[in-house]
Amino acid sequence: MVGARADIAWADAPWFGDERFLGAVSAEALAEAAMRTMDHGADLDTDEMRGRFRPWFHAVDVISSRQPPPPSEALARMAILLRACGRTDASLALCDRADSVERVMLTEVVRAGTWRKLNDLDRAAAAFERALTLDPANWSLHLDLADLRAAQGDFASAVHLTTRATTYAPTEPVLQAAATAYRTRLTGSPTDLHELLELARNLPKSPYRTLLLDHACAGPGLPAELVTAARDIQGA
Repeated sequence: MVGARADIAWADAPWFGDERFLGAVSAEALAEAAMRTMDHGADLDTDEMRGRFRPWFHAVDVISSRQPPPPSEALARMAILLRACGRTDASLALCDRADSVERVMLTEVVRAGTWRKLNDLDRAAAAFERALTLDPANWSLHLDLADLRAAQGDFASAVHLTTRATTYAPTEPVLQAAATAYRTRLTGSPTDLHELLELARNLPKSPYRTLLLDHACAGPGLPAELVTAARDIQGA
């Protein structure tokens, strides 16, 4: 009963809030459907959208309260929808419920994203650190935490984390660029900035690439011509 049809508003369907549907649909299916609602990049954090999503919130409440409780990963994915709709307290509470079932990496990642949305970078970082204890070889988690440390101005930690991550994914282009950008910001090395320019030219233009170049260009004592070259890449 749960599919991917962007042209149909499931919450408006009379069966969506029916007890028979809510009693039969699996937590995994509802979690997947919740993720699909965010596929098209609409801003869900508005009063209008929260009003339209009330049937979803009810469905999440009903299904997350089942006994025995649903799997942790399904609960964590539902919590992403709540966060996207601006219901951050409910999202964090659902993460706590997921932890009561089983501690998994995804729950900590979702929790970290919610704390970051609330601009509590310390709690976001602590959640990423817990995620790493659950999945220590995950290079992407190292990069997520490194990016957060950079946002806090702790570039030494960002360098340490990205350097460690490269032992798990030595050829990952985005990771290589981040590691080089954070080294440049920390040390002001022209060699590192030159390497970053070569890496950046091979990355798709994106806000993240722009951010990495911004961090690097703020390194101490960098040659003006290299900084200008970095700005040229940003504008290309």
